[in-house]
Amino acid sequence: MSTHPADKGRRDVQAKAPTTTDSGVPVPHDEFSATVGKQGPQTIQDFYLIEKLAHFNRENVPERIPHAKGSGAFGEFETTEDVSDITCAGLFQKGVKTPMLARFSTVAGEKGSPDTWRDPRGFALKFYTQEGNYDLVGNNTPIFFIRDAIKFPDFIHSQRRKSASGLRNHAMQWDFWTLSPETTHQVTWLMGDRGIPKTWRHMDGFGSHTYQFINAEGKRHWVKFHFKTNQGIDFLTADEADRLAGTDPDLHREDLYESIRNGDYPSWDLYVQVMPLEEADGYRFNPFDLTKTWSQKDYPKRKVGTMTLNRNPDNHHAQIEQAAFAPTNIVRGIGFSPDKMLLGRIFAYPDIHRYRIGPNYTQIPVNAPISPLSSYSKEGPMQYEFNQAEMAEYHPNSIDGPTADPAKGYDFGEWDTKGSDIHREDVAPHAEDTDQVQATTLYREVLDDAARERLAYNITGHVGKIDPSETELLERVYAYWSAVDPELGDNVRKGVEGLAERGNHRLRV
Repeated sequence: MSTHPADKGRRDVQAKAPTTTDSGVPVPHDEFSATVGKQGPQTIQDFYLIEKLAHFNRENVPERIPHAKGSGAFGEFETTEDVSDITCAGLFQKGVKTPMLARFSTVAGEKGSPDTWRDPRGFALKFYTQEGNYDLVGNNTPIFFIRDAIKFPDFIHSQRRKSASGLRNHAMQWDFWTLSPETTHQVTWLMGDRGIPKTWRHMDGFGSHTYQFINAEGKRHWVKFHFKTNQGIDFLTADEADRLAGTDPDLHREDLYESIRNGDYPSWDLYVQVMPLEEADGYRFNPFDLTKTWSQKDYPKRKVGTMTLNRNPDNHHAQIEQAAFAPTNIVRGIGFSPDKMLLGRIFAYPDIHRYRIGPNYTQIPVNAPISPLSSYSKEGPMQYEFNQAEMAEYHPNSIDGPTADPAKGYDFGEWDTKGSDIHREDVAPHAEDTDQVQATTLYREVLDDAARERLAYNITGHVGKIDPSETELLERVYAYWSAVDPELGDNVRKGVEGLAERGNHRLRV
């Protein structure tokens, strides 16, 4: 071990040593968090899940982790259709107009990174409703790389800069992806045309997770959210994006700001896919698996209304950087599902806001609800609002302090947990569930010949940054794509080997 002062505290970890907590306790599992039953809620005593998410949330100051680079605007959502048969949420009643905020972002880039890197785009929405703030925190893709929150810190670590060199490292990305085959569907989206949208205005947005809608009679449905751009889908090629990264790194931020300033207000129509509760168990794909979509032939989209962005922020830091979105913020008529990524985010997002901005982050104007507050939360750094002196500071009390009213409270969502024992395993597979099946359908049935060529080209360019000496990793990459389609795997192999022959790669760092 080095005796240099800069290396003090460096751990020597043996190869293949068992994973431990930060206290040295061997962990029960690296990939699966504990749930009550096969699709029940995650348990608070899963200390390793909590430790991973809580520690991950505190890695950087003060940037978001991830989604550091982004911007947004204010606007309005108008419900234009009658969907009262599936939800009693006030904002989704026909004719209701709700003020809102949207923030768009890249996932892996730092604050100063170019807008045109190949990366998913965050699509975070805050609705200021009369029943409290409702946040929908999604991406420009209907799926994600992983389906269990316990793997989220590892996934983000693989996409960020390597600690030793401080450089982006494509080998880390492909090492994680190829050892986590559930990433295949999302990586196929990422490497395709929609991996680099032309602007934020020219991309769709998705809630990605499965949620519940609950109507006034208490009837429940599973739903997925789709925000379809009215500007049309458009994208940048890899070569265009690389050029713009050097000449116009704030392209997307500037485009949104200038469009709104010029009165060209972007809009998106909201649709939902609706699944009856009783059909979830028998559906061919697990409907709570974040790496899967629901076929629109099986569950057609149903229009809800339109979101329009029509006002730029007055101050980017105060109204965009300090905006805090969390899937925890739901309102009456909307509930959660047994999606293991969603349930993990319910803890992680408010926790990182309490760390990044402070425990009183909801008192910042951009995060404050417009509905009345009756809270027992008190004190902490940067407290701005406080209750009247006569109000009780605890519950129960005998001086007319606020008391929960189950009749007026909202339903978080209910479902069959499939047993009350603790499980630590992957989500329950359904009839057609494999990690490659939807990526294969995307490649063979959705993309045309030109899009398939661009997909192989994009993958080749990304994988070509891996040092050719990483032969075992490269073979895994080729197998990863051959599992989607042998032709695609063969084209990627030929392309990468051609780059290596020309010496067009980066040194391993």
